[in-house]
Amino acid sequence: MDIFSEKTILTVSRLTALIRGVLEDNFDQVWVEGEVSNLSLPSSGHIYFTLKDSGAQVRCVMFKSAAKNLKFRLSDGMGLIVRGRISVYDQRGEYQIVCEYLEPAGVGALQMAFIQLKERLAREGLFDEAHKRPMPRFPKRVGVVTSPTGAAIHDILNVLKRRFASLEVLLYPVRVQGDGAAREIALAIADMNRLAEVDVLIVGRGGGSLEDLWAFNEEIVARAVRRSRIPIISAVGHETDWTICDFAADLRAPTPSAAAELVSASAGELRGQVESLAHRLRLGIESYLATREARLDTLRRAIHDPTTLVGHLAQRVDDLTERLALSQEHGLARRREQFHRLDQLLSFNNPMRLIADRRQRLQRLESDGERLMQSKREALKLAFGEQAARLEVLSPLSTLARGYAIALRCKDGTVATDAAQLAQGELLKLNFRRGAALCRVESRES
Repeated sequence: MDIFSEKTILTVSRLTALIRGVLEDNFDQVWVEGEVSNLSLPSSGHIYFTLKDSGAQVRCVMFKSAAKNLKFRLSDGMGLIVRGRISVYDQRGEYQIVCEYLEPAGVGALQMAFIQLKERLAREGLFDEAHKRPMPRFPKRVGVVTSPTGAAIHDILNVLKRRFASLEVLLYPVRVQGDGAAREIALAIADMNRLAEVDVLIVGRGGGSLEDLWAFNEEIVARAVRRSRIPIISAVGHETDWTICDFAADLRAPTPSAAAELVSASAGELRGQVESLAHRLRLGIESYLATREARLDTLRRAIHDPTTLVGHLAQRVDDLTERLALSQEHGLARRREQFHRLDQLLSFNNPMRLIADRRQRLQRLESDGERLMQSKREALKLAFGEQAARLEVLSPLSTLARGYAIALRCKDGTVATDAAQLAQGELLKLNFRRGAALCRVESRES
């Protein structure tokens, strides 16, 4: 039935459901390329983002069930190719792409995951050379973490048998590809460290595609390699294959066979080295003995008749005895002369003489002090008399003694110096040489 052939009123939910049905039936598998924006990574594990180009944009969602298989990390601005189906989100009435697969535009998803993980672990310092452990020169037992049925273990055993057949090998069998392989490899490395029965550990597998080698690109393997106390050689794939495990390991071998050569010294090479060292040791001993014999001959020729040697020594003793006696005599003379000088110096610095000198000097100072004080007193007395006479002359009391008086205005206590300033009937206080009198102004004269 055509719902649009007659007037039919639809609810929003019904219309949205119809549109969703049309889109899902006709766009159940689409590939779209664009740039990521508005990326959101909530705790639910779902991924939400917008895919846009210069002319349009579309919302995208990748649910947790598909997102858990994503090997790389999304970021805003990343070019992306998505595969999914078109659907409608009813609550907003918007169409969106429900993504089932994502890959970076221009590079594969695994390659992008490899680059991102490598850069992140490098920033943490996981690949720093300072953390690399040295390889043992002559290991007694080698551990191998690989598949028990792969070509890698057969290549390693063949090389070790050819180069050093007595070297012990301890195999820890693991899966080297597929789900759970990375966890098995990491667990094997940890178990080998707990056992502590090997001197060096080879971790690897034969060649394959990037997907086949991916277990060795997992973060769990890189961190297990870095935590290992046993030195680890990474031997994954062929010479051109590089994995995260290679960067984290203490040493990278281009192939499993090369790893076996690195941990084992060739019996022929060791035999040649031993023979070379033995030859060098023999030459060194012969040279040393020849040098010692030559030295012995030199000493033998230098030794003279013991009687003559004893005579020389006796003469040397006599000479030293005579020099000792002269030295003692000269020393006594110097000490005697020094004692005489010290005695004279002590006499000159006799404390009693010094006390007498100081007492005499003190008496002179006392006498001089008394004379100086007497002279100073006379001078001060004379100066005082002169100043007193001068003060007497200038004293206002002397003026009053000659019959003068000082007139003070009673109203303000000021000295009256001009009759014109006085008012008739004003009270004045007259101060005389002895006593004072209170007066009233009866009249004024200019």
